[in-house]
Amino acid sequence: MDARILEEARAAFAAGPASLTLGAIVHGGECHPEPIAMLPLAMANRHGLIAGATGTGKTKSLQLLAEQFSAAGVPVFLADLKGDLSGMSVAGETSDKVAQRAKDTGYTWMGMACPVEFLSLSGARGAQLRATVSSFGPLLLAKVLGLNETQTSVLTMVFKLADDQKLPLIDFSDLRAVLQFLSSDTGEAVLAPYGGMSKATVGVLLREMVELEQQGAGAFLGVPEFDLDDLLQLERDGTGLVSVLELQDVQDKPALFSTFMMWMLARLYHDLPEVGDVDKPKLVFFFDEAHLLFESASKAFLDQVEQVVRLVRSKGVGVYFVTQNPKDIPADILGQLGHRVQHALRAFTPDDEKALRAAARTFPKTERYDIEETLTTLGIGEAFVTVLRPNGAPTPPFAVRMIPPATRMGTLTETEFQQSLSRSRQVQEYAKALDPQSAREMLLERMAPAAASGDVPGGAATSMPTPTVAVGGALAALGAAINSPLGRMIAGRVTTQVARGVMGALLGSAPRRRTRRGLF
Repeated sequence: MDARILEEARAAFAAGPASLTLGAIVHGGECHPEPIAMLPLAMANRHGLIAGATGTGKTKSLQLLAEQFSAAGVPVFLADLKGDLSGMSVAGETSDKVAQRAKDTGYTWMGMACPVEFLSLSGARGAQLRATVSSFGPLLLAKVLGLNETQTSVLTMVFKLADDQKLPLIDFSDLRAVLQFLSSDTGEAVLAPYGGMSKATVGVLLREMVELEQQGAGAFLGVPEFDLDDLLQLERDGTGLVSVLELQDVQDKPALFSTFMMWMLARLYHDLPEVGDVDKPKLVFFFDEAHLLFESASKAFLDQVEQVVRLVRSKGVGVYFVTQNPKDIPADILGQLGHRVQHALRAFTPDDEKALRAAARTFPKTERYDIEETLTTLGIGEAFVTVLRPNGAPTPPFAVRMIPPATRMGTLTETEFQQSLSRSRQVQEYAKALDPQSAREMLLERMAPAAASGDVPGGAATSMPTPTVAVGGALAALGAAINSPLGRMIAGRVTTQVARGVMGALLGSAPRRRTRRGLF
């Protein structure tokens, strides 16, 4: 290999005491057996992109980075759609392929295991993830429900009203109760200061909620809400916890898991303190199948995602998007990603060729490689790499043969997986759902005294009531309006609510966990 290329690579990837090893330089079909390519740990919170066609090695590159972050004492969160990453909890086994790759790259390979906690949206494959409707926020919820801009604005108004009226939205039953109340004749006075909403829009919201519930959303909307401090854990030996979101049972619900991951990242942005430049990130967040997050997204949603990605760096969090093509990421967000690990791209169609040219233009210029040609001729496990140096400048791009991961490059057996779950503290902590007093119960309680006394306000109002006053009067009227939507809902639950009322009078209300306002 040309000695000048190696000299340039050594100067570009100056090895420091805290760097992640990526691999060896490839040029002209030859791989120099020296793991020169490095990613400085102090720059890891400048975000990154792992891209490439199916089968080119994206998942193994993600695994390689994640396990090295963990070994360096950095907690990691990642999503696992196919179960390929569950093997990170056990040490990798040697094989002819591993030995050959280690020899090619000049890397001394040794198997190791990472501390892993498995998380799940359904609760079937790990610790149950939950979020309240209030903390999820209207924009994220609108993305999951597939709402248009008008419907999103109505949902935002409902969230604002519920927040002003101190009606906690814990789960869909709370949001449904508020929507049904506000769409009734008696709820119009409450809604008037906020604007109006058509019954057709309410109908769309209710139908989409039912559809989402049929997909299992009822399991992850509620309490106890997942404590994101559980993602930031270090083990006794100083290694970072790897939190793996298992998604095999919800693969067919991409909007569900991609948006929930965005909720977690937004929560981190809102909750973590500013730390500025740090020696290593506090957390690295891998966003697999990133294109799913941006498909059919509203401008308001994209603006919020861009803001979170741009500013979460100062909280010590690094975000790495994993997708097939850089064009899957909006340009404003792509510009925030300082590190690039670009695996091979295919150019079989005119659209593929256009995407290839666009991807090539995202790399710094280099005289050593024909970028477009290189991107189509990389082998499996090879990538075109550029990273940010400690001074913030990007390195020239180099073709790199990646070193092999040290953890198992395969799935756990079902026995191994179940044994891991049985030892998990988080699985036990989040197993049982709670049913605190929230908007649904509060609406019913406010109704009960008026219904019992028959004190239904009448006569024409002389002035527009304030929202707080209107809630009392309108809810009293609602008690008599048994034919309203909420009235019909209540009629089917009389026995349950009477029992709850008696027990509440005897024992008092259960303590409720504090909920946060919607993030988006």
